[in-house]
Amino acid sequence: MTISQDSTGSRKAAVVMTSIAAPNGVMRRIAEDTTRLGYDFYVIGDTKSPADFALDGCTYLSVDQQLALNSRFAVTCPTRHYARKNIGYLLAWRSGADFIVETDDDNMPSEAFYHPLDPHLPVATLSGTGWVNLYRYYSDKLIWPRGLPLDAVNDPLPGLPEPVAGYAPIQQGLADENPDVDAIYRLLLPLPFSFDGDLRVALGNDAWCPFNSQNTIFFREAFPLLYLPAYCSFRMTDIWRSFVAQRIAWANGWTVLFREATVVQDRNDHNLMRDFEDEISGYLGNRRIAELLKELPLAGGVDRIPADMRLCYAALAKEGFVGQEEIALLDAWLDDLASGE
Repeated sequence: MTISQDSTGSRKAAVVMTSIAAPNGVMRRIAEDTTRLGYDFYVIGDTKSPADFALDGCTYLSVDQQLALNSRFAVTCPTRHYARKNIGYLLAWRSGADFIVETDDDNMPSEAFYHPLDPHLPVATLSGTGWVNLYRYYSDKLIWPRGLPLDAVNDPLPGLPEPVAGYAPIQQGLADENPDVDAIYRLLLPLPFSFDGDLRVALGNDAWCPFNSQNTIFFREAFPLLYLPAYCSFRMTDIWRSFVAQRIAWANGWTVLFREATVVQDRNDHNLMRDFEDEISGYLGNRRIAELLKELPLAGGVDRIPADMRLCYAALAKEGFVGQEEIALLDAWLDDLASGE
């Protein structure tokens, strides 16, 4: 599979988000763009979503419509939770999408947002570095991604090696104006903030950096790794997903690619002290999670991704990072994927 930034050819694509808001400027823009591009656009509602949600160019599913799907996951997943976004991924999987572009309802996209880079693109690839504050490659100002251990924020940056060929079926775009930083940054340091340049950097084996669910592209073979856990802190669900995805990607010989900003975020209202409280489990636990995952004897191979995911989440559940209920929910997700092939 080879897709360039400038041409997606006849590949089928979908944009996925979850929202409890009425159609806003971001959703209307994406609906217009996806209609023009021939992409599907799924918005997954929740119990607080408006009953009269309507937007041309968008497939919207209320909770009742989600429960009517042939989906164990839709029935099992708790409501009033960001993890219901997984239902949109399932719909895109079942529709035959070749790649999924995921975002949130406060990210205004550029044209580049919709177009993945060629996953075989030669790129500077870090390996064996441990934790890396990738945001610092895009700015000389102090900044770090949500989920990076605080004691790694000021670590020296590894020098970037010469670009090499690899395969990156997971690609993270940055966000300008209000980038994905943690509550400590937001409480202490200035915003808005914009990144510099159009650098591309890939993470290879044992080079760790969190990525989010706000501006990320997954190719089809990596779709199972989209799974967002429900039985953990809301502020850690996509971060811990990213650690599982990185570990399994490396077992498959894949990399995770970071690229320039392709959205501008006008962030929805947040209570920053509540965000801080919800992030404590990550501040205290993210290094340990990486150690746990690194030690696991993963099999590797696309066909073994479900088994490797079960190993990863079982380890997280055993250590108390996710609840034991997560295992049944993950099984429902994997069963839905298998039945939708």
